[in-house]
Amino acid sequence: MTALSSFHRLSRQFAAFFGVGLAAAVVHYGLLILLVEGGGSHPVPATLAGYVAGGLVSYGLNRRHTYRSSRPHREATWRFAMVALVGFLLTWFSMHILVEWVGGPYLPAQIVTTGVVMIWSFLAHKAWTFA
Repeated sequence: MTALSSFHRLSRQFAAFFGVGLAAAVVHYGLLILLVEGGGSHPVPATLAGYVAGGLVSYGLNRRHTYRSSRPHREATWRFAMVALVGFLLTWFSMHILVEWVGGPYLPAQIVTTGVVMIWSFLAHKAWTFA
């Protein structure tokens, strides 16, 4: 496989991952906004609840569409959970810093946090979870 075809395949895979991420983000952000604006929740626990809900969407769609993995669920689910746990901690840490320490608004903070976690997750799932 040439470097160009490898790059093309990786680009297509990342585009699929991005699309799945958009679907998961709609669930994540929707729950975040609902809990904060509609339920009066604090942004940090609300974003963590959104992260879990988005993660469920992400697992199913990435397994089937992005990575087309045949790894058995009994292996892929715990690996996905470990990658998600690191992403969850990155989400907490980033949101805590940006909202609590810096005093920034929660939605821009969540956008930055999503970018960091997205890169981590794509690489970890490609190399380990669904490999």
